[in-house]
Order: sequence, then structure tokens, then C-alpha cells
Amino acid sequence: MTLLLGSVWLLLASSLVFTPVSVGACSAQEFSCSQGLLCVQEDCVCDFTDNCGDGSDEEDCSRHKMCDFEEGFCDLIPSSETLPGWNRTTEAQGLEHDHNNNTAHFLSLSPVRENRTTADLTSPVFLPSQSCQMSFYHYVGAKPGDLQVRVDTHTLGQSTEVWNSSAQPQTKTWLRTVIKFSSNHSFQVLIRGQISADSEASEVLAIDDLSFSPGCLTATESTVPPPVCPPSWFACGSGECIEESKVCDFTPHCPRGEDEADCPSECDFEGGSCGWYELTLGDGFDWVRGSSEEVPPHYYGHPPPLDHSTNSTEGHFMFILMNSSSLYPNAVLRGPWFTQSASGCTMTFWHYNSGISVGAANMYLRVKGVENNTVIWRTLYDQGRRWNQATVQLGRINQPFQIALSKISLGVFDGVSALDDVTFKNCSMPPAVAECPAHTHFHCVHTKACVEHLQLCDLVDDCGDGSDEERCSPELQCNFEHGLCSWTQEQSGGDVFDWTHIQGPTPSFNTGPWKDHTLGTSYGHYLYIESSVPQEFKDTAVLLSRVFQPTHHRSNDPSKNHQRCAFRFHYHMFGSHVFCLAVYLRTSATGRGYMVWVRYGDQGNLWHRKTLHLNSVKPFQILIEGTVGDDFNGDIAIDDLSFLNCEPYEGELPTPNTTTPAVTTPPPTVQPHSCPDGQFVCAAHGECVANSKVCDFRQDCSDGSDELNCVKEQCDFEGGDTCGWMNAYSSLVPTHTFRWSPDQGESIHDGEQYHRPVNDHTLGSPEAWYMCADSSNGGYGQTTDLQTPVISSTGPQCTLVFWYYMNGFTVGSLQVLWKRGNVSHEVWSQSGNQGNKWRRGEVFLGLSNHFQVVFRAKRGISYMGDLVIDDVSFLYCSPPLPSDQPCTPEQYACANGYCIPQDNLCDFINHCGDNSDEDPYICKGFSVRCSFEFDLCSWRQSQQDDVDWLIKAGSTPTVGAGPSSDHTLRDPSGHYLYLESSFPQAAGDTARITGPLLSRRSSQCKMRFYLHMSGDGIGTLSVFRKSEGRLHRLLNVTGDQGNYWQMKEIPLSDTRDFEVMFEGKVGRSPKGDICLDDITFSPGCLLASSAGVEDITPPPPAGSCPSGFLPCENGRCFTPGQSCDFTDDCGDGTDERDCGTSCSFENGCCGWKSSRADNFDWTLGTGSFKSIRPPYDHTLMDETGHFVYLEATPVGLKGDKAHIRSSVFKESSAICKLSFWYYISHMATGTIRLLIKTENDLWEVWNKTGHQGNNWNRVEIPLRKLRNFEVIFEGIRSRDVSGGAALDDLEFIDCSPNVVEPVSCPAVTDFVCRSGHCIESHLVCDSKADCADGSDEMDCEHIFGLPGACSFNMDETKWEESCQLTQEADDDFDWRFGQCTETPGAGPHADHSPGGGGSFLYIHSATQREGDIARVTTRSPFPASIGLCHLRFWFYMHGSDRMGTLKVYTVGPSGTSLLMWAATGNHGNQWTYANVILSNPAPFRVTFQAEVGGDVWTDIALDDISYAAECVEGPVTPQPLTCAVDQYQCTYSFQCIPESWRCDGELDCADQSDEEFCPAVVPGTVPPQDSCPIGHYQCRNNTCVPSILRCDGVPDCPDGEDEYSCSLLQCDLGELVCEGSPGCIPLQKRCDHSADCLPFHSDESSCHECPRLYCLDRGSCLVGRHGPVCKCNPGWTGNRCHVKEKPSLSTLTPTPEDTQLDSVYVGIAIGLLLLVAGVAVCLLALCKKRCLSIKPNRMDHGEMDNPAFDWRAELPSLHERPVGCARRNPGRSDVPGLSISVYPWRREVEQGSTWKDAKLSFANPVYNYPPDDNGADCRSSEA
Repeated sequence: MTLLLGSVWLLLASSLVFTPVSVGACSAQEFSCSQGLLCVQEDCVCDFTDNCGDGSDEEDCSRHKMCDFEEGFCDLIPSSETLPGWNRTTEAQGLEHDHNNNTAHFLSLSPVRENRTTADLTSPVFLPSQSCQMSFYHYVGAKPGDLQVRVDTHTLGQSTEVWNSSAQPQTKTWLRTVIKFSSNHSFQVLIRGQISADSEASEVLAIDDLSFSPGCLTATESTVPPPVCPPSWFACGSGECIEESKVCDFTPHCPRGEDEADCPSECDFEGGSCGWYELTLGDGFDWVRGSSEEVPPHYYGHPPPLDHSTNSTEGHFMFILMNSSSLYPNAVLRGPWFTQSASGCTMTFWHYNSGISVGAANMYLRVKGVENNTVIWRTLYDQGRRWNQATVQLGRINQPFQIALSKISLGVFDGVSALDDVTFKNCSMPPAVAECPAHTHFHCVHTKACVEHLQLCDLVDDCGDGSDEERCSPELQCNFEHGLCSWTQEQSGGDVFDWTHIQGPTPSFNTGPWKDHTLGTSYGHYLYIESSVPQEFKDTAVLLSRVFQPTHHRSNDPSKNHQRCAFRFHYHMFGSHVFCLAVYLRTSATGRGYMVWVRYGDQGNLWHRKTLHLNSVKPFQILIEGTVGDDFNGDIAIDDLSFLNCEPYEGELPTPNTTTPAVTTPPPTVQPHSCPDGQFVCAAHGECVANSKVCDFRQDCSDGSDELNCVKEQCDFEGGDTCGWMNAYSSLVPTHTFRWSPDQGESIHDGEQYHRPVNDHTLGSPEAWYMCADSSNGGYGQTTDLQTPVISSTGPQCTLVFWYYMNGFTVGSLQVLWKRGNVSHEVWSQSGNQGNKWRRGEVFLGLSNHFQVVFRAKRGISYMGDLVIDDVSFLYCSPPLPSDQPCTPEQYACANGYCIPQDNLCDFINHCGDNSDEDPYICKGFSVRCSFEFDLCSWRQSQQDDVDWLIKAGSTPTVGAGPSSDHTLRDPSGHYLYLESSFPQAAGDTARITGPLLSRRSSQCKMRFYLHMSGDGIGTLSVFRKSEGRLHRLLNVTGDQGNYWQMKEIPLSDTRDFEVMFEGKVGRSPKGDICLDDITFSPGCLLASSAGVEDITPPPPAGSCPSGFLPCENGRCFTPGQSCDFTDDCGDGTDERDCGTSCSFENGCCGWKSSRADNFDWTLGTGSFKSIRPPYDHTLMDETGHFVYLEATPVGLKGDKAHIRSSVFKESSAICKLSFWYYISHMATGTIRLLIKTENDLWEVWNKTGHQGNNWNRVEIPLRKLRNFEVIFEGIRSRDVSGGAALDDLEFIDCSPNVVEPVSCPAVTDFVCRSGHCIESHLVCDSKADCADGSDEMDCEHIFGLPGACSFNMDETKWEESCQLTQEADDDFDWRFGQCTETPGAGPHADHSPGGGGSFLYIHSATQREGDIARVTTRSPFPASIGLCHLRFWFYMHGSDRMGTLKVYTVGPSGTSLLMWAATGNHGNQWTYANVILSNPAPFRVTFQAEVGGDVWTDIALDDISYAAECVEGPVTPQPLTCAVDQYQCTYSFQCIPESWRCDGELDCADQSDEEFCPAVVPGTVPPQDSCPIGHYQCRNNTCVPSILRCDGVPDCPDGEDEYSCSLLQCDLGELVCEGSPGCIPLQKRCDHSADCLPFHSDESSCHECPRLYCLDRGSCLVGRHGPVCKCNPGWTGNRCHVKEKPSLSTLTPTPEDTQLDSVYVGIAIGLLLLVAGVAVCLLALCKKRCLSIKPNRMDHGEMDNPAFDWRAELPSLHERPVGCARRNPGRSDVPGLSISVYPWRREVEQGSTWKDAKLSFANPVYNYPPDDNGADCRSSEA
């Protein structure tokens, strides 16, 4: 058959088994065997079968091309459209041996998972031949499969099948086939195996022992023309020859780059394998080139990756093909050999390593001539289903090298491992050039390349011929191959550990280099710091260079003078916790010197080169410091250190002197100066400033030296400057301690960026600085303080502003503390993770002095959470300067002379510095001003909300939810209002609080307040104006507003009277409390009139009390002034019932009110043995009796407070006492405090905490004489969720002022009425009788004679002159004078004077416009006074509901007006009394201002203006009561009694103070007794006195030492006090010759004589049987007539004989007493019978009940009351039911705590609420 193009094929195929034939001679087509006459077919020669039997047919096979697959695929090329293709193996399914029945290799093809399987095996290209023959063995074990042999002719583009196994019988045995080829063109033989998709796994195709005859010649075996290039040279395609060393050197030298064709620097495997090949091809685990389409869809359960180059399925890459069951298959992919690489050479590639058991891959560097390979890259385990980029540093390699990628499988390989896009960068050596720049470059000697001068002698062959490293000084270089060279380890204690000399990789995985820099292999050496144990975070290792000469040294060679000393080194910083490498230059033998260079954090797995230019005018050396990171992945390495143009110095560096050398100082041109004590010496000559001006944020010295060593006003910490901020105890802090230090974002190591800012706040840059407390150091809970120096003083608006960063899972807390001396308190705090951002902090410091500000950082539980601050500023902190100009009318003149804007008045900030702008009297005109320190002021809780606003001191109960302190006091004791957002509150719950009703007449009215809303998820604060039931929103604030107090200001106005309402809404976060403080209203805000209009009030019913009186239950009447005065004016107790009086709590709380703003309450309840409260009450001593106790709530926290208060009592007596019973035990816990509150003061009089026994305890507290006071019981939780402490049986004893005769008044300035009662002095002569007898309004001419006082009863034309009043010229109209107003229905019909015949002052509104103003002002100023001067007047405002306003101002010298009082609205058809306290820090005049209302009926009138005498005379300085030397002045009443009555057991003072605090003995020490005889006492001056004078109450020694240490006993006449006896020595034992009184024998002293002055000249001395006895003159008594006789006593001083009748008198007295007692018993029995059914409430009479019946005496906690206290059984009645709150509390053992643990302060009960709003009776809880 003739084929196209003349190609003729001759096919002869045989599948027979040949047997040698024995013949005489073999034919030409036969082979003759060596032994015997055996012949075999020529095509059986060299076919891997011994056909001769002697092996001779298989001996000479050198011309054959044979392959038995034992060593691979030989020259055959396998390929496959489907994987895995031909597999080289020793066994397959159903086939366990090759065709010789040996366990040898053959090729097999198996089906793949229901896919058609096709695989080819291609021969080399053969030359045209007519005698080419191929023999092979094949095995067909697949029914639907076949083998083909094809011939491919590439020149013709033809592929022809020449043999197919389907024509052969399927015997499942090895068969031999011989095929002959004849072709006129070059061709390739292709053996193709095919298995259908429906084949079973056991079906297989196999081939083995393939042999090509000598007639099959490849192209290389043909005749080649003689070479044109010398040996070992490379011939380019153009005929050019290049050296073999230039082939594969990353630089193309052939014109078409043929020298780099087999080793390209970039390979994407699209056009071939680029010289990369599998080392052990055919072992079933190989690197093969293929595409994604060639990989089965679910190859090993993983989808095939897309090619990385094209991101498509058509692109090619290298990947692992596994088709072997070997336990340790190894796939090694090797790249082409490269000749050399440059110093900057890197290799970048993309790898894919994904799968559960994909295993590891290692990349090696193979250098020719080096035995072991160097690992340069490694990947472990599954890296995800993605391509990952890797860069490997190769560096300078001057020998041929090869890259190998090894993949090892342990037989469980499951995954995809692939390689793509291999790129070598910067690997070519510099090119040769004709010449180089002479001053900057070096011309290499042989390669003629150019390298920079800085690359000379740097231990790197940059030229390629080594010429740049010739003639270098070894002492200036070190590659560490043979030790440290001239470098040394620090040995003087300047570091913690040493650098380590190492070869190969560092011990820790994933950190440090794998090879050195010098050789680039694992054989090279380098230095590194080991960051593993025992090293700790920030430990350092220091390496020292040799010493060098100063760099300014000039060489004799002018060509070198331009050269600079340079230090070159290579460093490696790889690892997730690499910290820091720094280079220092020092000029002394100790210390670090200064930092030349530093690098932080992971720099990648690369060697980096650094060049540093060095400058020093002194000899120097270099220090290289490595610092350990906070984990073991922090190894740092250095290599190839070299110096260039640096001259060694043979000497040593100097050591700094510790002593100051004597230096002769030339005489200064300016003499130094000194300053007086208390002044600071400025650096500028001759200047001194007060010490109080140092560190006050103002430069008072002209050169600013007074602020030099102080904290700066603004600090951004740039350059590491701390601006005066100091670490507390910095000298004592160890190296690895949690502490503040300046730092940068660039110092962050891997992982730390999640809990520390990368950029600072100032510049937003990693290179910029901040202050950081690094939590990598220290332990949990450790703190570090950063503090200022002492700040001498600050201004009133001083504010600390800073930015903080707190991010991390375990971040701790940051606090700002205000510190003075050793006392500090928290003013700001934040804790926990605040997110990955800078946040603003602000602390209002205000005016303060001699204090420090402290930033305290507290470490969290782990290292993940640094605390960082930046941009710390003190704003407006310089103190104000006094003005040399008078204050303007818009300013307020402080008492100390400073001027402040009037807008700053009364805002709870001390702007003046002396608090004169915050004086409560100055702020009288500021209505509804509230700091919440004591109560809610005039604010009321709403009844239409979900929860209440609460008052709190310190931080809120939810940790991290509120401010650290209030805004007013700025310390933890200050109070503020807050809305608790945590449990049990829910998101959306609201709390509302409403202010008082403000008048629509308010003008220029604005409200200020401070809010604190911090935290994510915080709720909403809204401010509403409420008028006639309608709400108008004025402000709405939502979300986090920052962790600081912010001021808000809202203007207020309305056409109707209105209220302001705050509404807080709980947010989604439990850490989001909303807080309010310091709410103020401007003076333009006026309270609406609360008085009703009298003429529209219905007349009282017949028989009721007259106007101004209140009814008693018994029908009598009392005035409001008679209530709460401890006097039962009604007779049935009605007027005292709801005042918080004596109470057993059996019938309620008796008027004791609970606070509506407390976290929990005092609760009315009964005893219970199962709960934490007491098991029984004190009144009835059983479980049915009532008491009040501290309730336990589910969310209660330690320090929570509860209050009950009484009403305001008018006045108490001098002997008033309060007694009560309390119960505090292990279960019933808490602290109880008793507080007394007056208008301007609050103090504690008693407290008790801790376990006091399981019983009721009684306490009695003297209250004494008080006026206008409240009694408050404060309960404080002693631990979380606790309570139970209780009170019972409160009793006020002898508190009515009428109990004792009014010996004195409560105040020395009081006016004493003729009736003996007292009234306050400012009520005298105010045209209103306050004394019952009217004596306070007599003789008042001197009062109305004062300037400005006026009754207006005078001629109309003279009132201004007479009254010293002036109409203002700058108002709108004038006041008028008259006896009646001109508009009917408006104004008064008569003046205020009795009879109504006088005149008054008024405004006529009918002719004026609304808002017009009239002013009248006193002509003469009053002296400056605060809270002293009282203005009294009567005003009339009636006629219309659109009434205007009346205001009273004090006007200072500068014209500044201070509002003192204001009234608006209709006050009824009557004259109304006003008593106004006038205050001004400067002399002032008084202005009355009236404003016209909205119609013609708004006249306003004034009458009877007067001023208290103190307005002109100043404060009354009372002359203190002086008592005689021998008298005692009573403590609480102005009364003198004889000193001898003090502590005599009888109450002589009206206030009973003479028997208080009586000592048991006379204080003093007995002098030495060594010179006087027995019966005498030695005084201090060594004189002797008779011992009968010892302890007799009369001082006889010069200093009274004869009375020292004597017991203060009350003995009868004639008895002696004996210091050695507990009692008195009776008269009968005196002078009985037996010494009873030791040691001085005073009972046997002077028995026969009268000592000198024994009777003190107050009587005569007689010597009787029992010694001397005095017969006293009238008025005196006592053993020595030393006691003043009391007026009630009428008996004379008894004689000794009279005393013998004492027993008789005593008997008579006892008899009389028994008789009286008998009569009393009869009367009581009769009374009891008649009154059996009557059980009056003891509260009606202010008495407490004590049912201490005998049958209860056995109760262990029963305490008897003192005899004489009348008691009655309490009446029992049902109390209206209150809500019962019972909690199933467990019995808990109380842990030790004291009341001091709680935050004690002036607490916050709502004292001033109307009973229906905020004053609530204590709640009831029944067991």
C-alpha cells in the first residue's frame, strides 16, 4: 500500500513464543547462539528473554535502545489526558509479576473512577529508517480496553495506528509483540493504552521490556557537523560562543538568549517545565506538569485548583500525582542548575497545599560540591484552598546551585500540592562596563562591573571576581565563621545574657534564620539572641565593637578626607514575637550612649542589610543590643559586620567619674542672687517669685524657669519626651515590671497590634510616640502610676483632657487620681475593652492647690491589653490674675478682689477662688439650684414612668458604667443623679424627674446641667418643657458621649407656667448608666406663685378652725408653727403625729419618711426567725411586733444607702435626748448612722456597724438645744445583697423647750420676749408681732430710722428724702406714693399699718406696657455682708392672674446687681410678709424692681420696709458669759454654778451638763514620797502636809498635787475618800488607832489638832473623838466648808454627834415612803379597773412603751429600762395595708467589714418633698 507523500510502512507483528531451533547453520535473519547449534530469530535478540538458554542473545545489546522500567522511564516520555496515567509498579490488580514471573517493575494502566482512561508512552524522535524494529511485552486484562501502537510524523502532521491489541486474543497473559517500522521521515513511536469508563477496578493494561533495534537511530546519533566552539563553551544559535560559566546565570549572553532557555528566571509552566523535572519519576508519587482540566474533578476529595498564572482551567502548573501504595513515597522536583546569583537574589513562587493529610513540603538549596542541602523554605499542613505566595532569599551564591522541592508522604497523602509562577529576581550579576564613576563606585578587576564604594570590604563578593573584597582589614570585618573576631560580649552588667554563636537554623521553630548570610547555607555561622526560656520579655544582650578613633580625624592622604566612617551589618528579625534590635554609639566605658538606629518587630524571613554613617568627636565604640520579645518566637540574628573608613583606636574609653572634680570657676560677671524664704530663685538674675507661683502653668519668671521642672500644659510624648510626667517609684522598679514608658507603634511585634495602637493619636503615624503601660510585663492586678510633680495652683476652669486607647481581650483599667500628700481619690476611670480606636477623656479639676494628677494603669489577667495615653493637656489651668481695674456691671466682684463673669455665678464651680461666687446667700436668687449632695431639692420623681432616678456617691453600682466621682465635689463622696441600666431594668424603661413650676414671667431664663453618658449601647436622655400637660422636647442626647462630664445649656420660655422634665431611657447595654449633676437655673427663671387666691377660696365650714389654723382630732385648733415643736398643743398629739416623733412602729412609721431617691429603703416589718432581719421586735419582744429594718434587694451592692428622716423640728430643749434600740447581728447586717441636718449643715452624731450580738441594744444620744433641724437615720449595706439591721422604739426625751425654764436662748443674738420666750433677732421690729406679748414690736423707732427703712406714713412730697430712697432714671416709669391704688380691683385699698390710715408705694400698671420696669433704690450703701442683713417688707400682688414680678437686688459699687428675692403671680387679696437675706461681698444698695404684668390689674405695692440692726451695725458679737474662778459654766446654757457642784451626783445646770463626762479620778501623777513622816503627804516642792488633807477636794499643795489620782466619790459628812479603798472611810473609823486608808494613813492623821486653814476661814475647827471637824458658816458645807450650800438645802452642817442620829432619820424616812407607796398602789389599782378597756396610743403623748413584763424576762435579749420611766402597754390597731415584699433569702455568715468600708458622706434623702410626692412613709414588709 502506498501512503501519501511516499511514506511506506511495512508492518510485521508477531505474538508467538519463539523457541530456538537446532540447525546446522543459521540464516542471515537469525542469530547463532554461543553454545550449540541453536539459532533464534533476529527480532528475538535483546528482548529481555534468554532464548538461547545461555544468555548469549542478550549480551551484546549496546546498539539496542532497551527499557525494563527498573530505573524509571528511560528515554520514554509518559503523558496522559486523564490521571494517573502509566504507573511504574511491581504489581497491579490481578497482576503480581512481570512477564518473566519476577517481582520487577513494569508499566500499568488502571481505570479511574468511572472515567475513560487514556495514557501515552512516547519514544524519542527517530531518523528516517527502513530497518527500525520494536519488541515489547504486553498484558491486556481489561475487556473493554486495548493497546495501540501509533507512529507520529511531525513533518507531515500525521499520526497513524500501526498495531492494536483488539486484534489479539484476550488471554490475560503476557504476550510478546514485534513491530517493524519503515519511514522516509523522522518519526516517533507512541504506545497508547485505553480503558473504558465502565471498566472494573480489577481490569488493567500493562507493558514491559520494550526494545528498539539498532536500526532505530535518534537525531543525536546521526552524523553531526564538527563543533564550531571550543570545549566547555556554549554555542549560541547565531554561532557565537560564550563561556560555560555564563550559561544559566540569570543574564542572557546569546543574542536570542539561548544560554538561558533551559533555565529561565520566570516560569509559569505554560510552555513546558522550564527545566524543572521529577527526580524519581514513575514511583507513583511524582511531580507532574498538567492543568486543572487534567486533574479529576474530585482528586483526593479536593476540587482541582485553577492555574495561578491565568486563573483558568487551561493553564498549567506542577502538582503531585500519587498512584502508589508505598509507605514512604517521595516526590522531588528539581529545577535547572544555575551558575551563580547576585547578593540581592530572591526567589518568589506560588504554592498550593490543601488537604487533611496533605503533609509538609520542603524547599532545599543544592550547591555543587556541598554535601548537605540547606532548607530555605517549608510549609506545613493544610494552607487552605488557595494559592499562597512565598519569597525565599538566596543571596550571593558563587557556585552552581539548584533548587529542589521535596514532598514526602507517609502513605496517607490526601490533598493537592502544587507549584506555579516561579520567579527569580535581582539574581543577575552587575554587567561589565568600560568605566565607573570614580568617586562613588569601584571598577571590578576581572568582571569590569561597577559596585558602590559602600559595598567594598563588606564580606560579600559583589563583583563576581572577589576583587571588591581584596586588600580589606580583617580587624574591621567579621562573618563569625571563626568566632567573634574583634567583637566582645558585654561583661560589665549592662545586659542580661549573651549573643549565641550558631551554625544552621536556630532551635525554635518559625523564628530565626535557617542559614547564615555569608555562605547562604546551613554550614555558615552567625550570632543570634535566644528568646526562649530562661530569657524574659525585654531582656537584653549587648555586643561590643572595638574602639575607634574620632571620625573627624584627618588622614594624610587627601583622597580619603571625603570618606566617611560607615558601619555595615546584616540582620535577620523573623518571628511573631520579635521585639527590638538597636545600635548605639558610646564614648565612655559604661552605659549605652546614644541610639544610632533601631528596628522593631517581624521583618520577614530575610537577611536585611543596613549601613550606618558614624560621627563622633571622641573615641567611640559600637554596641549592638538585641531585646527579647514576649514569647519564644522572637529570635534576632546578625552576620557580616564590617566597618569602612573607620580607624581603630588603641586606647580604652574613659570611665565616668563618680566624684565631681575640683574645678576653678572664673568669677562670674553677674553675681548670683538669693531670695527670701518662701520664694523661688529665678534663673534670671535678681528675680524672685513666690513658691505658690511655681508650677502653676504660668511663667512668672521672665525666663520661665519657675515652670521648668513642672509638667507641661500640653504633651504629645513625641521623641519620647515625657513632659514632666514621672513614673512613681521609678528607681525601685525591676526590669520586668508593669510600668509606664514612652513607646511607638513601630515597636509593635506580631499579634500586639490587636491590643495596642499601631498609630499614635497626635500624628496618626507608627513613628510617632505615645505613653504606654505594656501588659507583656507584670502580673494580674499590678498597677503603675504616672504622675505630675506637685502643681501649686490651678484656675477655676482647669480641665485635664487626654486621649486613651484600651483594646484587647483582657485589658485592665485606667484611672485618673487626684493626689495631695499621701491621700488620693479617683476622679475618672475606665475599664475593659473599649475597641480599636482612640477615645477622649476629660477630667474637670477646677481650682485646686498643692496636688498631683496621677494616671494609674492596672494590668488585666493576661498580656493582651496594653493601656495607652496620648495628647495629655491641661486646659485653662493658669490661675486668674487680679485685675487692677474695677469690675464692670457684667462682672461679679469676688470677695478677694477678682472679677468673674456674672454667667459663672452659682454654677457649683469655685471661679473666685474663695468660693464667694458659690455662697448660698449670694445664690438665693438662683431658684431650683441642685447639686444632689443632700437630696433632690425641688425635683420630683414621676409616677408615670417605669423606674426612678437614684442618687449615688462615687461610681454607679454597675462596674464601668458611670463616672468615678460627681461633678460638684469631684471626689468619690460627692453625689449625683443616675439612671441604673442594669438588671432589673430592661431596654426601653424610662425614668422621669420634674422640676418646680416656673413662671411664664421668666425672662432670659436658661438651665444648665452636667451629663455623663459613657459606654456603647447607652440609652437616651431627653429634656422636655411641660406646660398644661403638653410636652415640648428641648434636647435629645443618644449614645456614647464620652467618659466625662459635659455641660449643656438650654434656654427656657413659655407663654404659660411650665416645668422642666428630664427623661432617661435605658439602652441595650447594662453598662450604660445615664448621670446628671449640678442643675442650675439663671436668675431670670422665676418660680410660679404657689399661693392660692384667698377670695376665691370657699369659706370654711361652721365650727372649723379659723384661717391660718389647722384642726386637731379632738376639735381644737393649732397653728402650723405649733407643729413639730415637741409640745402637744392639741392635747391629743395631732400636731406632732406626722413629724417623725417617738415611735414603736406598731401603728406605722409615725411620720418618719423614706427617701425616694435611695437604692433601697428602711422597711416596716415584723420579726422572722427564717429571714435576715431580727427574729422579734423590741417593743413586744415577739414575732408580731414591728420595727424598721434595711431591706435586702436582689441587686443591692455594698455601700448602698437608705434613709428615713423626721420633719423639721422647730426647737428643742437644752436637755433633749433621743434614745432608740438597734439590732445588728451576723445575719441582720449593715451600718446605722444618726445624722442631724440643719439648713446649712449636716453632721454625724452616732454610728454602729458589725456584729453587736443577737439582741436589741439601746443607745441614748443628747441632742441639746437645736433650732430648725431634722433627724436622719442612714443605713448602709455592709456587703452585696444584704441587709437586716433594724431600729425600734425611738423616743425623744425631754425635748420640749418648755420642759426646762428658759435660762438661755438657742442663739446669743436672740431677742428675749417679755414673756421669757426667745425669737430670732431679725424678727424684731418687722411690723409683725412674733412674741406672744408683742414686745418685739415695741420701741422700734431706731429701726425705722435706718436709711432705706420706711413706713411711708408721711407727706407725699417727702417720702424719697425721708426714706432715703431714689427713683431710678434708667427704668421705664416710676413708683407712685398713695393711700390707695387708682384702678378698681387692683392693688390694696389701705396700707399695711394698723387701722390702714397710712400710705404705701405702688406701681400703676394701667398706663404701662407689659414688661415695663420701675426701680427704687436706697441712697446709702449698706456695709458688705453675707447672710447677715435681713430686709423685711410687706407687699401686695393681687388683681389678675397675669400679675407681673417683684424683685429685690443688691447692687455693688460697680453696678453689678445680684438677685436676692423674687415673687410673681397672684398672692391673694392681702398684704404678704417677706423676710429677705441680703448679701454682697462689697458695700451695696438695695433695689426694688417691679415689672408690669399682662393687663391693667397688675399693680404691685410695698409698705413697711425695714432692715435688721445687723445691716448697719454688723454682726452682734456677744460677750461670753464669764463665771467666777470657783464657778463652773454650764455647757449648753448660759448659767454658772459653784465648782463644787460639778459631778456631785445632782443635776444643777438646766442643761444637766454638770453631771456629764465626769472623770472617775483626778488626773495627775503622785510626786515621789520619800521625805515626809507617816501621816503626811509630800508635795512637789518637798513640803509635807497632813495626810488628812489628801483627797479631800481642796488643793493644799502649791499645784494641787495632793488631789492627784484621787477617786471622785461622793461621801457623807465626816467620811473620808481613800485612794486605797473603793468606798468612803466612815467617821467611826477615823482616829481609831487602826490605819484603814493606805498608804498615807489619812484616817489616822491630825487626830489631836486642826491643820492650818482646815476650814478655809468659812467655819471653825473643833477636835473631837474622831479628829478635826468643821462647823461651817451659813451657805457652806462639806468636811472643810468647801462646798457651796445649795438653796434647796435648809439643814445646817451636822456635827459629828448629829450624824449618830442618821440611822433614826433613815428609819423614819423609810416608814413614810412605805406609807406613800401603799396609798399609790390602791389608787393605781382603782385607775386600772376604770380604764381597763382604754389603751391610748403612746404616740399621743410622745412616750415610748416598754412591755417588760415578768413573763418575758427569760428572753435572752430583754433589757430593762431605768426605773422611773412611766410605760404603758401600746395599743394595737390595724395599719392600712402596704405592699408586702418577701424575698427567700439564705442565712449568710457575715464577713468582717466595718462601716468605714462604705462610702460615707452627706447622704441624700429627699427631705423637702411634699408628702404626696417624694416623702413616703417607710414601706411595710410582713413576714
